[in-house]
Amino acid sequence: MTTGTEEPTLTIDELAARAGMTVRTVRFYGTKGLLPPPVLGPRRVGHYGREHLARLELIEELQRQGLTLAAVERYLHRLPPGVDAQDLAVHRAVVASWAPEAVETVTRAELEQRAGRELSDEDVERLARMGFVEYVGPDVRIDTGLLRLGVRLLEMPLSQEAILAAREVLIAHSRAAAHELAQLFRGEVAERAASDVKSLSAEMQPLVVQALLTTFQRSMQQELRAWVKAAEGEEPE
Repeated sequence: MTTGTEEPTLTIDELAARAGMTVRTVRFYGTKGLLPPPVLGPRRVGHYGREHLARLELIEELQRQGLTLAAVERYLHRLPPGVDAQDLAVHRAVVASWAPEAVETVTRAELEQRAGRELSDEDVERLARMGFVEYVGPDVRIDTGLLRLGVRLLEMPLSQEAILAAREVLIAHSRAAAHELAQLFRGEVAERAASDVKSLSAEMQPLVVQALLTTFQRSMQQELRAWVKAAEGEEPE
């Protein structure tokens, strides 16, 4: 796990397990320059952190979308310097938003393999209550695009009630934003040919998703900074 100071504390075996990859694959990405070098600890043992895991998850998502390794390299090399785990998560969210719903029924062992970690009965039950998995006899049905999100939420110091309430807030506001934007764009293209409308829709969707994610991320950062300052007794800006 990563400490509160975000110091890299994962061994390469732990990193590979969390990412659902083999150690050989992780080493390969490192040699290709897709993964920053680890921090060397005592006895020159390499340690990895959240940024490494976030990069591996982004690589996996890009490949799920059909990108070749060369295309993945170009994508990662175009990222701005200093990009952190949160920024990488936003990039992955943008990429994942184009993936079709991928629902599969898997065994418990396969579920843990997809999750990249061991899951207790309580963990699986929590995932089910949050809607990330659904029991189908002895097996479970999962949405492969959302499973990792659910596993991350298991590690958050939040109650299930808070997570479910947050989900309802996000769904309600996302639907409202999507409806208002659709109405706005519909008015702009009302007089155009059907082919033009379809083309504009395809072009606008990725721009809108990226704008929403970026705007939300920055707004959330502002809220968290104000929260921290209030906790420390400082006046918010």
